Amino acid sequence: MNDTPIPVDPLARLASPEVQRQAAHIVQEAFARVFRLAVGEAGADAGDELARIEAALRQWVAAADDEPARALRLALLLSGLDQWGLAYTQAFGLVGIPALSRLLGTLRTGLDAKAEARFLIQFEALEVDECAAQDFKVELRRHLHLALWHAMIASDNREDALAVLAQLGGMMLALIRALPTLGWRLVADALAHIQIQCLSEGLAAEGLAQETTLALFASLRQALPREDHDRIMAHAARALLAWQQARRAN
Repeated sequence: MNDTPIPVDPLARLASPEVQRQAAHIVQEAFARVFRLAVGEAGADAGDELARIEAALRQWVAAADDEPARALRLALLLSGLDQWGLAYTQAFGLVGIPALSRLLGTLRTGLDAKAEARFLIQFEALEVDECAAQDFKVELRRHLHLALWHAMIASDNREDALAVLAQLGGMMLALIRALPTLGWRLVADALAHIQIQCLSEGLAAEGLAQETTLALFASLRQALPREDHDRIMAHAARALLAWQQARRAN
């Protein structure tokens, strides 16, 4: 873990922090719609719904100012959708999400050689530099972690809840290891928002929901070196304190 200041985002010139956060929200909404298709909620309208999702994503990509910015927007969408899909297939024991696979494929269909090359450059930049598109990564992971936590505490089946707990805890630990500068901050942010929702909405106050939430915090404490764990919890505590102060001020 690295507690040095976060470097300047090298992709901010192509996608502002606001655009990056917007991308994360668009990904979350698109995945939710695709996942509903996977569980059969759309019925006979599934093909039309997938086409509408694709059209909306393409429209957002096309709204960028130039070709490199459009390539980055597409890379953000595909990277984000892939992360949501991987997390959900592992957490819920799915073989795959066919509608998501089709969407990811069709979004790249039609790219000519130059557009494909621009896309690959931006996609690689996201993967290689952990601080590239950092606002996107923070927003994406916050909502992904919270979505899994909500699924965990909503379950009344112990086996299912524990499976999501294992996936969520494993994701957080993997993130810390993979992103030495940004990863632990993303985990601290998620833990702070879990605590905020517990306090503001009275969630996970009893029963299996409380048990698994406490187990999540305990598993991180056990798995991490004490210094690293203390740094994460101190960062989360500062975010929680800032929320409490803002709430009192209002």
